[in-house]
Amino acid sequence: MQSPIPVTIVTGFLGSGKTTLLSGLVKRRQRRRLALLINEFGEMAIDGVLMRDVADGDDHIRIHDFPHGLIAYGNDDSFIPAMLKIAERRANVDHVLIETSGLALPTGVMELLQGPELVATFVLDATLAVVDTPLLLADAFEHSATGDTTESVSNSIATVFDQQLAYADVVVLNKIDALDESALLEAESRVRARASNVRFLELAYNAQLDIRLALGLRLHQAKELAHNHTYAPVVQMPTSDSALLPHQSVLNGHAHSGMAAHSHGLATHKHFHEQDPGWMSFTLRSVSRQSVEKLKAAVTAASRSAPILRSKGFIRTSDSPKVWLLQGVRTRVTICEMAEGSAAPSTQASVQPSVQSELVFIGYHLRRAEVAEMLSNLTGTIWK
Repeated sequence: MQSPIPVTIVTGFLGSGKTTLLSGLVKRRQRRRLALLINEFGEMAIDGVLMRDVADGDDHIRIHDFPHGLIAYGNDDSFIPAMLKIAERRANVDHVLIETSGLALPTGVMELLQGPELVATFVLDATLAVVDTPLLLADAFEHSATGDTTESVSNSIATVFDQQLAYADVVVLNKIDALDESALLEAESRVRARASNVRFLELAYNAQLDIRLALGLRLHQAKELAHNHTYAPVVQMPTSDSALLPHQSVLNGHAHSGMAAHSHGLATHKHFHEQDPGWMSFTLRSVSRQSVEKLKAAVTAASRSAPILRSKGFIRTSDSPKVWLLQGVRTRVTICEMAEGSAAPSTQASVQPSVQSELVFIGYHLRRAEVAEMLSNLTGTIWK
């Protein structure tokens, strides 16, 4: 009997740095043959493009894009077929990495991995939650009881953040390079207070994580019983009223810890559009060449006045023939020139070749017309 293919889930709220962290793991993968599933809430597969630049045509790294919503949730019908395709070439796959959307919980993937279609072929290795540490310390993920107009936004963000931590085996404190030891200790204390069952906290300086702390942890692999490997999938998923999964004694802990396994009670979940329809994503496009400074200032201003939590996309500028990449987390916006050979693919058949720039905006109760008007006024170009 062949051993199941290990699967690592990388979760984390919008803009926590999941793709950058994954890029580093891919670069330091040694000889591992990887399959990557990249899920984005918006309609553009931006993170997939960035990962392909990192892979640079390596045949031992296969990337599957899943834009347009959340994989493994609701009526999604693409996740299981994609995993079965990977299973068909299991002789050429050592590990599967799944980057969830910043608005998703890992439970959707965790549940399907234990379902009848996948349980014999795949095993959950570990779930990593990546945290934007400066935002954590700035109380950006706190629940609000003020009763003002920002309360629903704050509480929705805090709820997703808490649930992502609750289902994580490892929490990675990211974006920590400017933080001193006391700030890091405070961040660890805050994580422990919100999710006491988290097994390990790791530090990612320069968005880099030791490959040994991310892959091959075997946190959910069954113990060897009578010299045979016996895997114990969850036969029936608990309901929302259930306690933690009942029989965890057959599960191993971390290879270096000797501790019991980290168990999760997977409550039944709904697609986020059903659970909280306030989360929105849309793409704005412009055929005009952009000024880097004007666009950066415009996106920053829009993020101050509208509940924009994440912005990203490819732009064409008046200063260079190359594609530029915009990345925004709330009001922190950066624009940089992409490497030679990088391209911003057209994401929809309806997009005309003349379209030069495309930006995805994700937030809570966003108004597309309002954001488009602000960008158009502040850049002096038309965004729609």
